[in-house]
Amino acid sequence: MRNRKIGLDDSNFEGCPVEITLDVIGGKWKGILLFHLIGGKKRFNEFQKLDPKITQRMLTLQLRELERDGLIHREVYKEVPPKVEYSLTEFGRTLEPIILLMQEWGKEHKDRIMKYKQHS
Repeated sequence: MRNRKIGLDDSNFEGCPVEITLDVIGGKWKGILLFHLIGGKKRFNEFQKLDPKITQRMLTLQLRELERDGLIHREVYKEVPPKVEYSLTEFGRTLEPIILLMQEWGKEHKDRIMKYKQHS
């Protein structure tokens, strides 16, 4: 893994396992991208259609990080125009139960969260 804020590339790192997990899937977009890949391969433009709020630059950065961490595979097809598909790796699939639990938690608590946000 990259040297991010918590320095996970240090082989002596013995931090909280939750910290390690959040380093890999944390941020606004990674969990969402992984969630969409659970359903199968996606092309770059499909991600943008699924959530138009993500900028092209941020989408590129997040996909690169997920690929670098071994969670997704980027397949480039040699054709014109170029075709690129993203899919979960076997390692990425190990996060599926976590992502699906996050989905359930979000459904269950959406109203409560929105209520608190409105009063902030």
